[in-house]
Amino acid sequence: MRKTLFLKFLLAYIIFGCFGFIAVATVSSALTLDHETKKTAEQYYREASTISKTYASDLYNNQITVENAYSQLHALSVYLDADIWIVNPSGTVVVNSLNLPNISNPQIIQDFDPSVTASSYYVQGNFFNQYNEEMLTVFTPITSNYKIKGYVIILQPMDTLRSRSDNYLSITYITLVVLLFLSLIILIFFTEVFYIPLKKIIYATEQYAAGNMHHEFSVDSNDELGYLAGSLNYMASEIARSEDNQKKFVANVSHDFRSPLTSIRGYLEAMIDGTIPQELHEKYLKIVLNETERLTKLTNSLLTLNNLNTKGMVLELSDFNINQVIHKTVDTFEGTCRKKQISIDLILTGEEMYVHADVDKIQQVLYNLLDNAIKFSHSNSTITIETKLKHKKLFVSVKDTGIGIPKESLNLIFDRFYKTDLSRGKDKKGTGLGLSITKEIIHSHGENINVVSTEGVGTEFIFSLAPSDIDEEDE
Repeated sequence: MRKTLFLKFLLAYIIFGCFGFIAVATVSSALTLDHETKKTAEQYYREASTISKTYASDLYNNQITVENAYSQLHALSVYLDADIWIVNPSGTVVVNSLNLPNISNPQIIQDFDPSVTASSYYVQGNFFNQYNEEMLTVFTPITSNYKIKGYVIILQPMDTLRSRSDNYLSITYITLVVLLFLSLIILIFFTEVFYIPLKKIIYATEQYAAGNMHHEFSVDSNDELGYLAGSLNYMASEIARSEDNQKKFVANVSHDFRSPLTSIRGYLEAMIDGTIPQELHEKYLKIVLNETERLTKLTNSLLTLNNLNTKGMVLELSDFNINQVIHKTVDTFEGTCRKKQISIDLILTGEEMYVHADVDKIQQVLYNLLDNAIKFSHSNSTITIETKLKHKKLFVSVKDTGIGIPKESLNLIFDRFYKTDLSRGKDKKGTGLGLSITKEIIHSHGENINVVSTEGVGTEFIFSLAPSDIDEEDE
């Protein structure tokens, strides 16, 4: 299509032009000549009928002479641009507008037969060999007392009719040329607004197919082509971003696995070769154990995230009291909060608030968010967990007054293994997968999670859940 579509349209344009001229030269020419012939024959028939009732009747009734009739018919023939004859049924020419009548030696038409018109009133031919060219011949009888006395015959060369027909055809040819010119403008317009953007799109798809996802192009159009180009650009940018994330994912996984493995290997080798004395083995074995726990946590997080991303994941939905789950989750961090002197305030809607969700996965969401809040909060600070019913949704907020998240990192914190520069010094044991898992769990419920943060002030995560039964009006 890329190499032949424009040529096909151009070829179609040329064929259209050729067929247009052929149609005008043949079909239109024949139709125009036929129309001109019938129109002229009708006009001459009316004139012949008038002559038969006036000059011809007067001539046969001896009211005017042959010379007077000739004079009248000659003048009328000049006006009509045609020859006018008055002929007896026997073929004797009474008056001929071409020549003065010769009474002593009248002209006789051999084999004169007025029935040649059949059911029509005109014929085409050489008028019984009286002309050397094809003529249009119109017959009208001259009657008196219900008897045919003779015929008024009007003749005009067919070449004259063809000439008039050709004049009409010239208008058709001019119209056709104008149409072809307008079609050429449309073809140029098509090239500019359709073919050239289509070539850009095709080239872009070839680049994407070759792996060049960073190729960018633009189509200045607000129609479907512009939308398609924008969609392709967006698709390519998302694929490129996905590839970059994949590379980062592999790099982060490699790094997060290599670091503890390197530590484990180093400490074990040091203990084996005696670098670390026997009395310190227990200390470093605990370090090795901590590193293995870190690897186990990382592996479990990866498996959890992979399961959450599996299409068609089945949730164990049920109605449960979210307030009770929040209390239970807070209780698990009691020791950690005591060490850092962090207090947790609960602002919950009602004594009981039932939601329809997977209780285990929602508890994991609360655990991840609260773990993050504690990890990045200052000592002697407060974390607030609040639930609020609004627009037939229950919104759960986990808010801390910790180090906050830089503005440029807000759109990336849910990416796998992503850690802000501010968190790297604090989060030594984190896998960078907690928020990714949290987002996947919330989205699997058909709900949303958002983050609001100011660097140096604190961070608030808010996610929504569907209440199992709403008795209160929306706030």
